[in-house]
Amino acid sequence: MSLRRRALLAGVPAALPVLPGCAAWWAPQQRAAALDPGLPRRVEWASVPYHPQAPLHCGPAALAMLLNHAGLPGTPEALADAVYLPARGGSLPLELLAAAPRHGAVATLLMPEMSVLLRELAAGQPVLVLQNLGLAAWPRWHYAVAVGYDLDAGQLLLRSGPEPRQQLALATFEHTWGRAGAWAATVLRPGQLPATASEAAALQAALDFERVAPGVAAAGHWQALLARWPASLAMAMGLGNARAGLGDYAAAAQAFEPAARQHDSAAAWNNLALARWRLGQAAAAREALAQAQRRVAGPEPRWADTVRATALALR
Repeated sequence: MSLRRRALLAGVPAALPVLPGCAAWWAPQQRAAALDPGLPRRVEWASVPYHPQAPLHCGPAALAMLLNHAGLPGTPEALADAVYLPARGGSLPLELLAAAPRHGAVATLLMPEMSVLLRELAAGQPVLVLQNLGLAAWPRWHYAVAVGYDLDAGQLLLRSGPEPRQQLALATFEHTWGRAGAWAATVLRPGQLPATASEAAALQAALDFERVAPGVAAAGHWQALLARWPASLAMAMGLGNARAGLGDYAAAAQAFEPAARQHDSAAAWNNLALARWRLGQAAAAREALAQAQRRVAGPEPRWADTVRATALALR
């Protein structure tokens, strides 16, 4: 069994929390965000490409805009084949998020807050947003790309439908966005991180990207994540596993060893043992294995089968 198959990520959530639906605090959120002294008063990213959004295909067109802005290929027509669901009459958010890694991008969910959306725009990241342009009982779902805002004018700037530069009142946008659960995501090149992403959201995005991405790109993205969250065991394990998957066991050991010592993690000790073994460092591998065995005999029994398989492999 390969090192990569033996090495399971520790501390990885099964899924991100479900986003809340519309609530009564949307308008106050908009007003509070507009008063944030850390935000520039006006931001617009005119370089974001525009693709007209055909009926029922607004999702593919919006995703194509973000992919193209990131310098990655993608057309609304090609993406429609991958994400459009005829039975649904459109594209589900999960389908769009899953399509981004297949086209070389990392798609990260954002917190459902207006201040988060504006901070991403201020940091130079256009944002994919979902709106309900109808009513709660009779929804009319629509994807758009937020490309800027003007706080003094109280407007959000969007690539939306037939309009390459829609100027929508912030309060109006908040109501339509809130009725869609305030769903928003960034679509970026690997190695680039949203300014506001939570560790859990960034981790889930990396796992989704790694499933279909080339190993070098995945390893580079894990490196960026670990630089952002240097105390994260999951990020260190992700980096070590990605390097091991490339056959670079020296670099994998460099990721696993500090994680093992910092967190005293059975998973990290186990993977460090395997990496050292592949490097021909038999004595050092057995030392790491002994630490893993100590941990599974105590507080981390869930890794017992993995560590037992590693012990057999090292014989």
